[in-house]
Amino acid sequence: MTDASEPILNRRREEFPTLEKGIYLLSHSLGPVPNAAREAMLTYLERWQSHAGEDAWAAEWWALSNEVGDRVARLIGAPPGTVYPQPNASIALAAVASCFDFASSKRRKVVTTALDFPSMDHLWHAQRRVGADVHVVPSDNDIVTPLERILDAIDAETCLVALSHVSYRSSYKVDAAAVVRRAHEVGALVLLDAYQSVGITEIDVSAWSVDFLLGGSIKWLCGGPACGYLYVRPDLIQTLEPRLTGWIAHARVFDFEHGPIRYADTVRRFAQGTPNIPGLYSFLPGLKIIEEIGASAIAAESRRRTQRIVRFAREHGWSLHSPSDARSRGGSVMIETERPNEIVAQLAERNVFVDCRPGVGLRISPHFFNTDDEIEEALNTIGDLLV
Repeated sequence: MTDASEPILNRRREEFPTLEKGIYLLSHSLGPVPNAAREAMLTYLERWQSHAGEDAWAAEWWALSNEVGDRVARLIGAPPGTVYPQPNASIALAAVASCFDFASSKRRKVVTTALDFPSMDHLWHAQRRVGADVHVVPSDNDIVTPLERILDAIDAETCLVALSHVSYRSSYKVDAAAVVRRAHEVGALVLLDAYQSVGITEIDVSAWSVDFLLGGSIKWLCGGPACGYLYVRPDLIQTLEPRLTGWIAHARVFDFEHGPIRYADTVRRFAQGTPNIPGLYSFLPGLKIIEEIGASAIAAESRRRTQRIVRFAREHGWSLHSPSDARSRGGSVMIETERPNEIVAQLAERNVFVDCRPGVGLRISPHFFNTDDEIEEALNTIGDLLV
C-alpha cells in the first residue's frame, strides 16, 4: 500500500522505457536509459555525418566537455570550470595519482579503505612500484569503516586520503567533512570516489573543502557507460602537473606543439587525449533530468525509501549488509542471503530487478522514478523467496 507520506514528485516515468518491463531497482549499477539519450546519440551521428559541410568540433563537440563538466559541478556544489570529463573513473584516479612524486617526497603515504571499489585498490597498489606507501584501513564487519580508524591513519607522512564516499559493498557513507578536516590539519589532500553517491545524496565539495572528487555517468545519473569526470579544488588546479596527460591538456591545443607540455591553466590540464564525444552525448540527458528534479529532493526521497527497506528487513528478521542509520548510508540497501544469485534470477522472472555481489547479498536501490507501491511489491516478492 502506498505510504501516506509519499511526496508529490515528478517521477518522469514516461521518459524511461525500461520501467515498462518491471520494477527497476538497479540504479547502483546501471541506470535506465532516458528516451532523450536515443535522441542525443542520433544528434551525435547527424553532427558526424554533416561534418563535411559544418565543422562539428567548432559547432558543438569542443564545448561539450565544458557543458558536461559544469552540469556535474552544479550537482556537487562546485563552481563552474572545476570539473572536466574523463574516459572513466579509473583514468580520473590515475590522473590525480600522476600528480604526486612518491619516489622523492617525504610524504609518500596514501590512505585508502577496505570498502573501496577494486579499481581504486588496484591502482593504488600499483603505485607502490613508484614509491607510494599505501595504507588500507580495514573494516571489522565488511559494512562500516570506523571513522576514528580513518582519522587515526592520517598523519604527517600522508600526502593523500583516497576513499569511497559511499561503498559499493555496503552503501556505507563516510563523513567526508570530518576526513577533510583531519587531512588538512596535517597538510594532506582528500580524493572522494563519489560514483555511488552523486545523484542520490547531497554533496557540497565547496563547503567540505574537498580537494578532488571523481565519478562517472552510469548508475544514479542515468547516463551511458564510459564517461567519467574529475573535480579539482579551484586553488589547486594551477599547482598540479599530471604526468598522465595528452594533447587536450595543452594550453594552446591547436598549436600542436612538440616537446614538454605547457599545461592549460584551467581544469582541462587534467585531460588526456581526444574526448569521448559519444559518451558525452549519452551523459547529458540523465544529467539534465537529475538537475531538473533537484539533488535535495532526490536525496530526501532516497532516505525515506531506503529506511522503509531497512524497517521491512528488520520486521522479517533479515540480516542487513548496510548501515541501519540513514545518516551513514547511501542510496542502496544490501540484504544478506545464502543464495543471492538464485534469488536475483527468481526475482527477474517476477519482473523485479536487483543484483548481488560476492559476500554482500542482494543490492536494492530505489531511485526517484520508483513509486512506493513498487517498493512494497518488490519487498513482498523478496519476502516470498526468502522464507
